[in-house]
Amino acid sequence: MNAADAMSPGLGSALAGMIKRDLLLAWKRPGDILNPLFFFAMVCTLFPLAVGPSVEQLEFAGPGVLWVAALLSMLLSLNSLFLSDFEDGSLEQLLVSPQPLVVLALGKTVAYWLTSGLPLVLLSPALAITFRMPADTIGVLMTTLALGTISLSLLGSIGAALTVGLHRGTALLSLLILPLAMPVLIFGARTVSLAAAGDVFSTGIYALAAYAVGALTLAPYATAAALRISNE
Repeated sequence: MNAADAMSPGLGSALAGMIKRDLLLAWKRPGDILNPLFFFAMVCTLFPLAVGPSVEQLEFAGPGVLWVAALLSMLLSLNSLFLSDFEDGSLEQLLVSPQPLVVLALGKTVAYWLTSGLPLVLLSPALAITFRMPADTIGVLMTTLALGTISLSLLGSIGAALTVGLHRGTALLSLLILPLAMPVLIFGARTVSLAAAGDVFSTGIYALAAYAVGALTLAPYATAAALRISNE
């Protein structure tokens, strides 16, 4: 058995332990989970009331509104990814932990997606109905949101690590993440629009999947480096 095989169980345990820890902490602070969901629901339900009951308008605007609302909802909660650990001193313990910081940062990002991104994906079908979205298009919407929120969580972890502890960090975080998130938003909304029109949309799914894989490959290392820089 080589060194990599011997190390893998320890890394897996560290990853699972970090995910479990953050999920338990999120369970004790339900407001951190519910606030972005309420914002997502409010934006998506108020828009149809503002534009009127026209089916054509709702079908045309639905993909863009759902995606923009999802992006803004994720930005609302990203600042808290490392903030509580910074405030109670846990972040310093993570930095000196014998486990690789890359694995611990990835665990926190996975837990964040499970508590912020996944609920948005699960809530989206109910909100898509208000835009007269067909059932098969809703499936495409959920797929694109799942891939997109994974990418946004990974990209957001880099910004959250860079801005942790800074005054007005939320505004700076948004400025850092929005340019990187624009391709995700464009591909996501356009893919859903193509599916609603009955056109070929698989290219958008592949592009979002490739973006997510790229973010998963690079973002944990960038997040770990950003955490070390922010705490120097």
